[in-house]
Amino acid sequence: MSAGLIDECHLLLNPIVLGGGKRALPDNLRMRLELLGERRLRSGIIHLHYRVIV
Repeated sequence: MSAGLIDECHLLLNPIVLGGGKRALPDNLRMRLELLGERRLRSGIIHLHYRVIV
């Protein structure tokens, strides 16, 4: 990610009620992302599709 070799990013988020969870992306990395799509599954998982803006 820090080398700038990623064009798109797909995140699958599973919401939980208990605890703090984990970060999806590194703390020390700043990228501009454009949301291309969002899909919510019956299981509660959310699929997010992003494009990295250069």
